[in-house]
Amino acid sequence: MRNTLVRRTVLTASAVSLALLATACGSDKKDDAKADAKPSGASSAPAATKGKTDAELAPLLLTQAEAPKDSLVKAPSADQLKNLAATTDKAECKPLGQAASMEPQGTSTGVARTQVGGTSGKAADPNASEADKLKAGLEMLTGATGTSVTLTSYDGKGAEDAFAAFKKAGTACAGGYTMTQDGESLKVNKVVAGDAVTAGDESVSFLADFGDAEMPMAGQVVMVRKGNTLATFSVQNMGGKPVLSKEIVEAQVKKLG
Repeated sequence: MRNTLVRRTVLTASAVSLALLATACGSDKKDDAKADAKPSGASSAPAATKGKTDAELAPLLLTQAEAPKDSLVKAPSADQLKNLAATTDKAECKPLGQAASMEPQGTSTGVARTQVGGTSGKAADPNASEADKLKAGLEMLTGATGTSVTLTSYDGKGAEDAFAAFKKAGTACAGGYTMTQDGESLKVNKVVAGDAVTAGDESVSFLADFGDAEMPMAGQVVMVRKGNTLATFSVQNMGGKPVLSKEIVEAQVKKLG
Protein backbone atom coordinates (compact mmCIF):
# COMPACT_ATOMS: atom_id res chain seq x y z
CA MET A 1 0.00 0.00 0.00
CA ARG A 2 1.44 3.39 -0.97
CA ASN A 3 0.75 5.01 2.38
CA THR A 4 2.97 2.43 4.09
CA LEU A 5 6.11 3.92 2.57
CA VAL A 6 4.83 7.46 3.10
CA ARG A 7 4.34 6.83 6.81
CA ARG A 8 7.69 5.04 7.07
CA THR A 9 9.40 7.98 5.38
CA VAL A 10 8.07 10.28 8.11
CA LEU A 11 9.07 7.87 10.85
CA THR A 12 12.59 7.55 9.43
CA ALA A 13 13.07 11.28 8.95
CA SER A 14 11.69 11.98 12.42
CA ALA A 15 13.66 9.31 14.27
CA VAL A 16 15.71 11.82 16.22
CA SER A 17 12.67 13.87 17.17
CA LEU A 18 10.91 10.80 18.49
CA ALA A 19 14.01 9.98 20.52
CA LEU A 20 13.20 13.08 22.55
CA LEU A 21 9.82 11.56 23.35
CA ALA A 22 11.40 8.26 24.31
CA THR A 23 13.76 10.08 26.67
CA ALA A 24 10.86 11.94 28.26
CA CYS A 25 9.08 8.65 28.85
CA GLY A 26 12.07 7.13 30.61
CA SER A 27 13.84 5.29 27.81
CA ASP A 28 17.63 5.12 27.88
CA LYS A 29 18.08 3.06 24.73
CA LYS A 30 21.19 4.05 22.77
CA ASP A 31 22.14 3.83 19.10
CA ASP A 32 23.91 0.62 18.26
CA ALA A 33 25.46 1.48 14.93
CA LYS A 34 27.21 4.10 12.87
CA ALA A 35 27.35 4.53 9.11
CA ASP A 36 29.31 1.59 7.75
CA ALA A 37 29.70 2.39 4.06
CA LYS A 38 33.13 1.44 2.73
CA PRO A 39 35.41 3.67 0.66
CA SER A 40 35.12 2.90 -3.03
CA GLY A 41 38.80 2.11 -3.44
CA ALA A 42 42.03 3.77 -4.50
CA SER A 43 42.12 6.37 -7.22
CA SER A 44 44.83 7.57 -9.54
CA ALA A 45 43.77 11.19 -8.93
CA PRO A 46 46.51 13.54 -7.61
CA ALA A 47 46.79 13.75 -3.81
CA ALA A 48 45.55 17.35 -3.87
CA THR A 49 42.19 16.22 -5.29
CA LYS A 50 41.84 12.93 -3.46
CA GLY A 51 38.54 12.42 -1.69
CA LYS A 52 38.14 11.86 2.04
CA THR A 53 37.46 8.46 3.58
CA ASP A 54 34.68 7.52 6.02
CA ALA A 55 37.10 8.05 8.90
CA GLU A 56 38.10 11.48 7.63
CA LEU A 57 34.51 12.61 7.09
CA ALA A 58 33.15 11.45 10.46
CA PRO A 59 34.82 14.26 12.49
CA LEU A 60 33.37 16.81 10.06
CA LEU A 61 29.76 15.95 10.96
CA LEU A 62 27.79 18.41 13.04
CA THR A 63 28.00 17.62 16.77
CA GLN A 64 25.56 18.18 19.60
CA ALA A 65 27.54 21.19 20.85
CA GLU A 66 27.40 22.80 17.39
CA ALA A 67 23.73 22.12 16.65
CA PRO A 68 20.92 24.68 17.11
CA LYS A 69 19.46 25.03 20.59
CA ASP A 70 16.77 22.51 21.63
CA SER A 71 17.80 19.99 18.99
CA LEU A 72 19.29 16.52 19.34
CA VAL A 73 22.08 15.08 17.19
CA LYS A 74 21.93 11.34 16.80
CA ALA A 75 23.54 8.79 14.47
CA PRO A 76 21.16 6.75 12.27
CA SER A 77 20.30 3.34 13.67
CA ALA A 78 21.32 0.04 12.11
CA ASP A 79 17.74 -0.48 10.88
CA GLN A 80 17.74 2.91 9.14
CA LEU A 81 20.99 2.15 7.34
CA LYS A 82 20.08 -1.42 6.41
CA ASN A 83 17.77 -0.71 3.48
CA LEU A 84 18.85 2.66 2.13
CA ALA A 85 19.13 1.67 -1.53
CA ALA A 86 16.41 3.34 -3.60
CA THR A 87 15.55 2.96 -7.27
CA THR A 88 13.49 5.25 -9.49
CA ASP A 89 11.37 4.52 -12.56
CA LYS A 90 13.22 7.31 -14.40
CA ALA A 91 17.01 7.02 -14.50
CA GLU A 92 17.46 10.79 -14.47
CA CYS A 93 15.61 11.00 -11.13
CA LYS A 94 17.94 8.62 -9.27
CA PRO A 95 20.01 11.45 -7.70
CA LEU A 96 16.85 12.77 -6.01
CA GLY A 97 15.99 9.35 -4.61
CA GLN A 98 19.54 8.90 -3.34
CA ALA A 99 19.55 12.31 -1.65
CA ALA A 100 16.27 11.62 0.15
CA SER A 101 17.54 8.19 1.26
CA MET A 102 20.93 9.28 2.67
CA GLU A 103 22.71 7.41 -0.12
CA PRO A 104 25.96 8.69 -1.66
CA GLN A 105 25.71 10.40 -5.04
CA GLY A 106 27.88 8.91 -7.77
CA THR A 107 31.11 7.13 -6.82
CA SER A 108 32.24 8.55 -3.49
CA THR A 109 35.42 7.80 -1.57
CA GLY A 110 33.71 8.09 1.80
CA VAL A 111 30.39 8.78 3.51
CA ALA A 112 29.26 9.93 6.97
CA ARG A 113 25.73 10.45 8.25
CA THR A 114 23.89 11.98 11.18
CA GLN A 115 20.45 13.35 12.05
CA VAL A 116 19.43 16.53 13.82
CA GLY A 117 16.00 16.43 15.42
CA GLY A 118 13.68 19.05 16.79
CA THR A 119 9.96 19.20 17.48
CA SER A 120 7.22 21.76 17.78
CA GLY A 121 5.28 19.61 20.22
CA LYS A 122 5.74 18.78 23.91
CA ALA A 123 6.16 15.38 25.48
CA ALA A 124 3.53 14.21 27.92
CA ASP A 125 4.19 14.25 31.65
CA PRO A 126 5.84 10.93 32.67
CA ASN A 127 2.91 10.39 35.07
CA ALA A 128 0.26 11.01 32.40
CA SER A 129 -2.12 8.28 31.25
CA GLU A 130 -1.14 6.05 28.34
CA ALA A 131 -3.78 7.77 26.18
CA ASP A 132 -2.27 11.20 26.91
CA LYS A 133 1.23 9.92 26.24
CA LEU A 134 0.10 8.51 22.88
CA LYS A 135 -1.61 11.79 21.98
CA ALA A 136 1.51 13.76 22.84
CA GLY A 137 3.62 11.37 20.79
CA LEU A 138 1.44 11.82 17.72
CA GLU A 139 1.54 15.61 18.10
CA MET A 140 5.33 15.48 18.27
CA LEU A 141 5.44 13.31 15.16
CA THR A 142 3.29 15.63 13.06
CA GLY A 143 5.36 18.59 14.20
CA ALA A 144 8.71 16.85 13.83
CA THR A 145 11.51 18.48 11.89
CA GLY A 146 14.12 15.74 11.86
CA THR A 147 16.87 16.61 9.37
CA SER A 148 19.07 13.94 7.80
CA VAL A 149 22.63 15.03 7.02
CA THR A 150 24.88 13.09 4.65
CA LEU A 151 28.49 13.96 3.83
CA THR A 152 30.18 12.40 0.80
CA SER A 153 33.60 13.06 -0.71
CA TYR A 154 35.07 12.44 -4.17
CA ASP A 155 38.30 12.19 -6.12
CA GLY A 156 39.05 14.81 -8.75
CA LYS A 157 35.92 16.55 -10.06
CA GLY A 158 33.60 13.85 -8.76
CA ALA A 159 31.82 16.22 -6.40
CA GLU A 160 31.21 18.75 -9.14
CA ASP A 161 29.83 16.05 -11.45
CA ALA A 162 27.57 14.61 -8.73
CA PHE A 163 26.27 18.07 -7.86
CA ALA A 164 25.54 18.81 -11.52
CA ALA A 165 23.63 15.52 -11.89
CA PHE A 166 21.54 16.27 -8.81
CA LYS A 167 20.74 19.80 -10.00
CA LYS A 168 19.78 18.49 -13.44
CA ALA A 169 17.51 15.85 -11.87
CA GLY A 170 15.48 18.51 -10.07
CA THR A 171 14.52 20.04 -13.42
CA ALA A 172 14.18 16.81 -15.40
CA CYS A 173 11.87 15.29 -12.78
CA ALA A 174 9.57 18.28 -12.24
CA GLY A 175 6.61 16.18 -13.40
CA GLY A 176 7.23 13.57 -10.72
CA TYR A 177 8.58 10.03 -10.55
CA THR A 178 8.19 6.81 -8.59
CA MET A 179 10.75 5.72 -6.02
CA THR A 180 11.05 2.16 -4.73
CA GLN A 181 12.81 1.36 -1.48
CA ASP A 182 12.86 -1.90 0.47
CA GLY A 183 10.21 -3.38 -1.83
CA GLU A 184 7.72 -0.53 -1.47
CA SER A 185 6.90 2.22 -3.97
CA LEU A 186 6.27 5.89 -3.40
CA LYS A 187 4.85 8.27 -6.01
CA VAL A 188 6.43 11.73 -6.00
CA ASN A 189 3.83 14.02 -7.55
CA LYS A 190 6.09 16.92 -8.49
CA VAL A 191 9.44 18.56 -7.83
CA VAL A 192 9.92 22.33 -7.65
CA ALA A 193 12.69 24.71 -6.64
CA GLY A 194 13.02 25.05 -2.87
CA ASP A 195 13.92 28.03 -0.72
CA ALA A 196 17.18 29.60 -1.83
CA VAL A 197 20.23 28.49 0.14
CA THR A 198 23.56 30.30 -0.09
CA ALA A 199 26.42 28.18 1.22
CA GLY A 200 29.65 26.54 0.13
CA ASP A 201 30.97 26.81 -3.41
CA GLU A 202 27.53 26.07 -4.88
CA SER A 203 24.17 24.98 -3.51
CA VAL A 204 20.70 24.00 -4.70
CA SER A 205 17.35 23.23 -3.05
CA PHE A 206 14.30 21.24 -4.18
CA LEU A 207 10.83 20.56 -2.76
CA ALA A 208 9.06 17.28 -3.53
CA ASP A 209 5.33 16.69 -3.04
CA PHE A 210 4.54 13.04 -2.31
CA GLY A 211 1.36 13.22 -0.28
CA ASP A 212 -2.31 12.78 -1.07
CA ALA A 213 -5.70 13.97 0.23
CA GLU A 214 -5.51 11.51 3.13
CA MET A 215 -2.00 12.44 4.15
CA PRO A 216 -0.50 15.61 2.58
CA MET A 217 3.27 15.43 2.77
CA ALA A 218 6.31 17.11 1.26
CA GLY A 219 10.06 16.90 1.50
CA GLN A 220 12.90 19.34 1.00
CA VAL A 221 16.38 18.33 -0.12
CA VAL A 222 19.34 20.71 -0.15
CA MET A 223 22.77 19.94 -1.54
CA VAL A 224 25.86 22.03 -0.88
CA ARG A 225 29.27 21.49 -2.45
CA LYS A 226 32.38 22.59 -0.60
CA GLY A 227 35.47 21.64 -2.56
CA ASN A 228 35.36 17.91 -3.22
CA THR A 229 32.79 17.22 -0.49
CA LEU A 230 29.00 17.27 -0.74
CA ALA A 231 26.69 17.95 2.21
CA THR A 232 23.14 16.76 1.57
CA PHE A 233 20.26 17.73 3.87
CA SER A 234 16.82 16.14 3.77
CA VAL A 235 13.70 16.89 5.81
CA GLN A 236 10.09 15.71 5.48
CA ASN A 237 6.92 17.11 6.97
CA MET A 238 3.37 15.86 7.34
CA GLY A 239 0.60 18.34 6.59
CA GLY A 240 2.61 21.27 5.30
CA LYS A 241 5.71 22.66 3.65
CA PRO A 242 8.90 21.36 5.27
CA VAL A 243 11.32 24.00 6.50
CA LEU A 244 14.98 23.11 6.60
CA SER A 245 16.81 25.03 9.30
CA LYS A 246 19.38 27.38 7.77
CA GLU A 247 21.23 27.21 11.10
CA ILE A 248 21.83 23.51 10.55
CA VAL A 249 23.05 24.05 7.00
CA GLU A 250 25.34 26.92 7.96
CA ALA A 251 26.79 25.12 10.97
CA GLN A 252 27.48 21.96 9.00
CA VAL A 253 29.03 23.72 6.00
CA LYS A 254 31.22 25.79 8.33
CA LYS A 255 32.80 22.56 9.59
CA LEU A 256 33.81 21.66 6.05
CA GLY A 257 36.24 24.58 6.02
